[in-house]
Amino acid sequence: MISAAAVRVSHPTGVLRGRVTLPASKSEANRALIIRALSGKDFPIHNLSDANDTQLLNRLLSTPVGQEVSAEDAGTVMRFLTAYYAATGQRLTLTGTPRMCQRPIGVLVDALRQLGAQIEYLGQEGYPPLQMNGFEFSGTNQLSIRADISSQYISALLMIAPLLPQGLELTLEGKIGSEPYIRMTLAQMAHFGVQATFEGQQISVAKQEYQAKEYTVESDWSAASYWYSIAALAGEADLFLPALRADSLQGDSVLPSLMAPFGVRTAFSAEGVQLTKQPVQEPLARIDFFACPDLAQTVAALAAGLGVEVEMTGLESLRIKETDRIAALQMELVKLGAELREVAPDVFKVFFLNRPQNEATIHTYEDHRMAMAFAPLALKGPLVIEEPRVVRKSYPRYWDELQKAGFSVEEVR
Repeated sequence: MISAAAVRVSHPTGVLRGRVTLPASKSEANRALIIRALSGKDFPIHNLSDANDTQLLNRLLSTPVGQEVSAEDAGTVMRFLTAYYAATGQRLTLTGTPRMCQRPIGVLVDALRQLGAQIEYLGQEGYPPLQMNGFEFSGTNQLSIRADISSQYISALLMIAPLLPQGLELTLEGKIGSEPYIRMTLAQMAHFGVQATFEGQQISVAKQEYQAKEYTVESDWSAASYWYSIAALAGEADLFLPALRADSLQGDSVLPSLMAPFGVRTAFSAEGVQLTKQPVQEPLARIDFFACPDLAQTVAALAAGLGVEVEMTGLESLRIKETDRIAALQMELVKLGAELREVAPDVFKVFFLNRPQNEATIHTYEDHRMAMAFAPLALKGPLVIEEPRVVRKSYPRYWDELQKAGFSVEEVR
């Protein structure tokens, strides 16, 4: 386990071959855990993610609830638990880290209040911490909610919908962000016996019961993105990523087509995917990340590493993640001789300027994806990654896997 304040990362040859161990999908795992808790039944969840977010949620759902519960720095845990505690009528305080208490949750709280949840803000209006004071059904099962902010609000409401006295009729207002994650939620609900309809902007879920059924979590496509970046940046690459499916529920499974222009070929088998390096295909078209925002940092850093210019849209939700990810990218790409510039409203472009000769030190802003997106650039020259322990949030063995692949990961005190 890395304990230093920073790590120096490099690769002596630029040649990578072998098998990579990926974490299980925390998106799938967290939904399965909430559904199991809502079902009131016990059933096995196989390949449960070892990500801190998932382990935290599992502990909170498996142990008696106290007067105060902390979601720490986990946005998914905060949003899913807000709906879960509301629907199950629990009385407690739900809080998190200082950064978590700066992340908005008003859209979800407003929706839950309309259904009958008794929720108070203990600090700034619209932000945690929250005082949960039980649930008294309001008599309505119809809600409208903005669909362009966070799909996690929508998923949280959908998972509790079968428990509501009259189910839920949900109208999504505006452009639907991260729609694959909403469909993932509905598919997992269907696995456990709950049927829903999703037509246009309307989702309907009748009052039903979840059925106990075994579930096996797929490997995490978001984590796979860093190995796609590594394959693209390597001199030679032939990497096998196990337990990824072509028919994945995960939104980030767009990686095979998204990364092909960057020179990564994907071959599916029954066991997973094989990545091999191919020539970069230029020019690259504009990429819309509205449905897969967690891939944006990986692509921005990769473009800087390859020295190609890429236009990026659909980055609206990046402002309210673990950090302001747009601002963080703008600060750190400059250190690598690149720039992320807003060239039109909500359109950003990575410009490659010149590769600096000095060793860059990348600040991660307590954001796991900043650390993992920038580390592959060590294939272009040594660099220092600060706060390396942030990877525990979603990929605790990330640095170990880099070392297995031939990277040097040296602790910097």
